[in-house]
Amino acid sequence: MKKWTRWQDWVGVAAGLYAAIASIWLNGTTTSMTLMMVFGLLMVVTAVWSVAMPRLVSMEWALAISGALLFASPWMGQFTSYAMSTWVSWICGAVGIAAGLMALAPAMEMRHATGGSSTAH
Repeated sequence: MKKWTRWQDWVGVAAGLYAAIASIWLNGTTTSMTLMMVFGLLMVVTAVWSVAMPRLVSMEWALAISGALLFASPWMGQFTSYAMSTWVSWICGAVGIAAGLMALAPAMEMRHATGGSSTAH
């Protein structure tokens, strides 16, 4: 698989970007919106890094973890009373987790096919 072609990572980029941008117009406290924006941007960065370097299995794990952080952000920022912000965090976070986990197998196959080591760094 070539650089910039893995669809799972692009889904992670889109979900993270939506969460980061949605924090602008959704209701919530300053802390909660900051968490949404930071974790959304973290998803974008890890997904772009992953799509740029498709052999890095560790970046797929990083995408899944950043999605989990976004998913958990309503509890961390105590904004579960803001329904729309909470749902955006949960949905975009779940999409990030799924995208990262679904991209693990292709990343591992590519790493093994190109002679990379079997351990993830």
